[in-house]
Amino acid sequence: MGGKYSKLDPMEVDVPHIKALLDRDPYLNPYEKEIRRRYACLRDLQDSIEENGGGLDNFTKAYNYYGINVQTDNSIVCREWAPGAKQLFLAGEFNGWNRDSHPYNKLEFGKWELILPPNSDGTPAIKHLSEIKIVVQTQEGGKEDRLSPYATYVVEPPKHEGTIYKQKLWNPPTEEKYVFKHPKVPRPKSLRIYESHVGIATSELKVGSYDNFTDNILPRIVKQGYNCIQLMAVMEHAYYASFGYQVTSFYAASSRYGTPEQLKRLVDRAHELGLIVLLDLVHSHASKNVMDGLNRFDGTDSCYFHTGPRGEHSLWDSRLFNYSEFEVLRFLLSNIRWYMEEYQFDGFRFDGVTSMLYHSRGIAQGFGGHYDDYFSLGVDTEGVVYLMLANYVIHELYKDAITIAEDVSGMPGTCRPVTEGCLGFDYRLAMAIPDTWIKLLKHVADDHWNMGDIVHTLTNRRWMEPNVAYAESHDQALVGDKTIAFWLMDKEMYTHMSTLSDPSPIIDRGIALHKIIRFLTHTLGGEAYLNFMGNEFGHPEWLDFPRAGNNSSYHYARRQWNLVDDEILKYKYLNAWDAAMNHTESKYGWLGAHPGYVSMKHEDDKIIALERAGVLFVFNFHPVKSFADYRVGIEEPGEYRIVLCSDDKEFGGFGRIDTSVRFFTVPEGYSGRRNYVQVYIPSRTAIALAKV
Repeated sequence: MGGKYSKLDPMEVDVPHIKALLDRDPYLNPYEKEIRRRYACLRDLQDSIEENGGGLDNFTKAYNYYGINVQTDNSIVCREWAPGAKQLFLAGEFNGWNRDSHPYNKLEFGKWELILPPNSDGTPAIKHLSEIKIVVQTQEGGKEDRLSPYATYVVEPPKHEGTIYKQKLWNPPTEEKYVFKHPKVPRPKSLRIYESHVGIATSELKVGSYDNFTDNILPRIVKQGYNCIQLMAVMEHAYYASFGYQVTSFYAASSRYGTPEQLKRLVDRAHELGLIVLLDLVHSHASKNVMDGLNRFDGTDSCYFHTGPRGEHSLWDSRLFNYSEFEVLRFLLSNIRWYMEEYQFDGFRFDGVTSMLYHSRGIAQGFGGHYDDYFSLGVDTEGVVYLMLANYVIHELYKDAITIAEDVSGMPGTCRPVTEGCLGFDYRLAMAIPDTWIKLLKHVADDHWNMGDIVHTLTNRRWMEPNVAYAESHDQALVGDKTIAFWLMDKEMYTHMSTLSDPSPIIDRGIALHKIIRFLTHTLGGEAYLNFMGNEFGHPEWLDFPRAGNNSSYHYARRQWNLVDDEILKYKYLNAWDAAMNHTESKYGWLGAHPGYVSMKHEDDKIIALERAGVLFVFNFHPVKSFADYRVGIEEPGEYRIVLCSDDKEFGGFGRIDTSVRFFTVPEGYSGRRNYVQVYIPSRTAIALAKV
């Protein structure tokens, strides 16, 4: 990361708001020079984009320059960046697959160009949905078939034609193009995220569609009280079982679910329903596929990636981007803008951020919280600066955009603005929370759960760096792991989830703990909340995509909505509780408030009490003990009522609490609060009280 700024003494570099960062966390003072150095590298890139890239707006719209673009006069301009190639050709149905008749002209800086005039009748030389390939002549003289890195539509071939995806020109007639009708949704203070996968969002034994998701799943999400969806596996990936994390075509929305226009309809309908739409963005690595991926596009080991070992992720068996290369930055930043402009996404969840931040890629590297971990030579400056630049671009161009970092390391400043010398994300995933719940369920008996440890995990985040809290995500649903519902109830879910079956202590325990685990996570764990599709009703089975190891079965690659829709089954209770949590949060807004104040962590009673956004939450994790007239501290005096109770029968509880009772504070200090109330709190129950 050379350049004029990085040649200066970093302490001379003006970082607009670094003082606010250092005042908030004085422990960062010894690392001020490194923070300024990173910002200097960012400034270097920003200046280079202005001077050499035609400015930010032009630089981030590379999809209008590269790829295969039909112009208003129906001529077609084809351009690619292939610095290692000897020659490029375009072949396809339009020229009878002649691999020599349409050579590209070589331009400066590894660029290639081919212009196809319209047909004599004025129509484009390449028809809509016509197949095409880039033919790359390598320096060794051989000719290799490739897909354009900027391809916007690629499809799976018929089975008799192999497995290599095909690029087809997407240029539908004007009357077939989807026109957005609804404005984007203003950014909410409280973010309640429904993590979704279009392909598995069906009960049928097949790949779900964009249309199915639009018509059948979006209404469910709204009913559950979520205000944001996070779409996984949209960027095209040839291997379905990679869950979308081995991207082959970055600009192509996966055709296995439908067409680009159908995805646009999905996003537009979500906006109409008041939902924010985030995209799972994979810029941390790319599939190793050559003939239908980015790998070896120009015939060399480099091009978009680092060459040699630095360009390989040993654990993921994938390629790693060279973030110091100007054209790679253009490709990735334009990819971000493509989804914001073409599909009207509202933001991104950045996958694999830990891999981008460290030379170790996070493999076998423990992060104990010492700041040296985050400001040492082990940090990959190029990855850090790319993330700073990406967040700068997103928030500069789209003021309401949301970005979330999937990072396990906890780098300070991940969720502080770029102008403080930080990464610039809005949220990071609180990845330690689900790990903690799973460890407890797997290894510790209920009556030995440590309330202090649970609270520490849920509150252990940096001040003013928002976290997305979740009890489980898609990671815990994958085959080889278990969901919380499975850890709690396992095989009994197949025999005792009917309201007509004999009572089961295992099911009773499972439903009770499932509710309060999620509720405590919701109220205390972060500034946003996430749930993976199906976990809201305790989906009974893991997630496993069709693959050779399971005879290409779709049995586990779906969501069994029939279970939650069946009034006889107890899944409805968990589903109703999930909706009640979200709708209650929508009213009181604790996610958008300051972190909760925990007034009690009672180890013997297994009680946790906290206040947030003026609401008092009391959790009893004890397996058998219920408490009458239990004293709980509360700051604000007044009359309170129960606004949510996990023991209500509509949530599968026992109805032990009379929720019509009013509670009056006593003006005596207790548990560090100025007042207290006395409540009845049964075993394995959570209640929320708010002022009348």
